[in-house]
Amino acid sequence: MLHQDQFRDLRTLTAPDSNKTVLAGIRKLAPEITARAAEIEAARCVPPDLIDRLKSIGIFRMFVPRSYGGLELALPEGLEVIRALARLDGSIGWTAMVATGGSLFATWAVRETYERIYRNGPDVPICGSAQPGGKAEPTAGGFRVSGRWPFASGCKHADWMAGFCIITDDDGKPLPGPQGQPVVRGFALPAQNWEIEDTWHAAGLRGTGSHHIVLRDALVPEANFFDIANGTPCVPGPLYPAVPQLVPMFHGANSVGIAEGAVDELVALAHTGRQQFRATTPMRDSEIFQLELGRISADVNAARAVCETQIASLWHHALAGTLNDESLVVESTQAATWIAAICVRIVDACFALAGSSAVYETSPLQRRLRDMHVAAQHAAVQQRQYVAIGKLLLARSAQDAGQT
Repeated sequence: MLHQDQFRDLRTLTAPDSNKTVLAGIRKLAPEITARAAEIEAARCVPPDLIDRLKSIGIFRMFVPRSYGGLELALPEGLEVIRALARLDGSIGWTAMVATGGSLFATWAVRETYERIYRNGPDVPICGSAQPGGKAEPTAGGFRVSGRWPFASGCKHADWMAGFCIITDDDGKPLPGPQGQPVVRGFALPAQNWEIEDTWHAAGLRGTGSHHIVLRDALVPEANFFDIANGTPCVPGPLYPAVPQLVPMFHGANSVGIAEGAVDELVALAHTGRQQFRATTPMRDSEIFQLELGRISADVNAARAVCETQIASLWHHALAGTLNDESLVVESTQAATWIAAICVRIVDACFALAGSSAVYETSPLQRRLRDMHVAAQHAAVQQRQYVAIGKLLLARSAQDAGQT
């Protein structure tokens, strides 16, 4: 366990330019990540030595409070890092996105549990599943929990894992909430308490290791549970009071990074002097190619601008103490959903422009295509999310009409 003086030593790493230090570490690691993309896919998880390298440059401590040895980066700085990693490799970016997002959710645990999570330092990969895949029945000392949770990205290297449960009464019936819906609570346990089912045989983001995780009649202390809807964070800091407002833009940053990476790959292909079958000029000299590349570049710039604007808005609210606003969840989800859709379009266009060479497994563009389509299937950014923003706009207009 780290003592308080050791935490003070760690806090010397949290200088104002910590973000630049992390990005510099990513640049040094970039050639290795690119060279090992096929290995990452084949293993269906990030290799342990790469996880250690990511730890060493501070990825898993980005949003951990300085008081616990973390970097406690500003939201724009941390999401810039996630975007940079996704630009190199979609699975690496996704893994960082989940683990750093997990460190935000961890702040909603009680202080006792939070200190257990970080008792050996701030570099703690946390993963889990947001789906209420289990049931928790009250018992002496806590709850009896059983369940099976999907999409636990990074579970092979996580130190702690979290899930959400429907809380039941002694008869196993769901407890009703204020509006009649079942009461749902989150909980966290050390990784060794969980069983991992090898289920991640997926079209894209193969290197994320997003397997199912399982508990069977496990006794979980009450102190390990947390309430995202009504609880409060156990540590101070502008980011921690309203985590659901932030989560969509983690996805937004990852989407933009994957799209930027696809453009990088397309430009690199053009610079090889490739000339497609029946084309009269090499790709880079073709006005049609140049036109489409210019159009794609405009879409990337638009996606990046929307992403950065929404992130800046959230950070402004965080600093002002006004982040805990339900409408911000809707607005962030709208932005992230639009970003995911346009990034799918960008990656599809890059794949099409590359021609038949992109269909081979040796082409990074086919991996970008698969990764982006799978990323856009996540519930946080699916097109159905536009329903919520439509309802919000109608409610606001009705309210405005009532005030005039």
